[in-house]
Amino acid sequence: MSTFLQRFFGGTRPTAPAEWQPLRRSAAQERVRQAWVADQVYLNWMGPFFKAYHYQKAGLPGATFRVQLAQEEGRRGAVFFYDPSIGPGNFRHLFDFVRDRVLRLGYNLASSDERRLRHPRYTETVSKHFLKPQPHDCTSTGRCNQRFGNVTIDLVSINGQPGFLRLLSNPFTDDIFTPAASFDELMDAVFNLPSAPPEVEQLIRKYYKK
Repeated sequence: MSTFLQRFFGGTRPTAPAEWQPLRRSAAQERVRQAWVADQVYLNWMGPFFKAYHYQKAGLPGATFRVQLAQEEGRRGAVFFYDPSIGPGNFRHLFDFVRDRVLRLGYNLASSDERRLRHPRYTETVSKHFLKPQPHDCTSTGRCNQRFGNVTIDLVSINGQPGFLRLLSNPFTDDIFTPAASFDELMDAVFNLPSAPPEVEQLIRKYYKK
């Protein structure tokens, strides 16, 4: 985990342990999310976050949004920081939209959970989608195609306000699997979308808090 995140979360311990609970959306929330997808509001951030990721890898300034590389315990990933211009509603929909993009790459949703940790000075909420590759044999080798390995998507909020999204891939190392595709390829498949046209940019406020 990055120095920033260690400093942010490392100062205090939770006052009591918290259990993971199933993450559920209400029917009203799901209707709004479907409208958000139909309106293609995600185009306002997917491409800019994709560009910011590559700017960060190259050490270049000037990205519209802040992205930080993440690597821990054999996993590779990226952290996409919330910006007030996005709005909490849009950021929550973005979290679920990234899940849907990964599902289209040949994945199953293993679980969607949420945990709330109460610290002395703040409450941290972590929402998590955990996805596993569908088991398919690779015809040339007979080994199972692991695609990018297991994929985890986190949304971390502090006192109800979004902090960041985190996308991690965890490849399998067992010989029964084909070599995993790179995280760069995962980023390209999930985030590389065209820029939002003006009429879609105008919809940001519509879903800002929804």
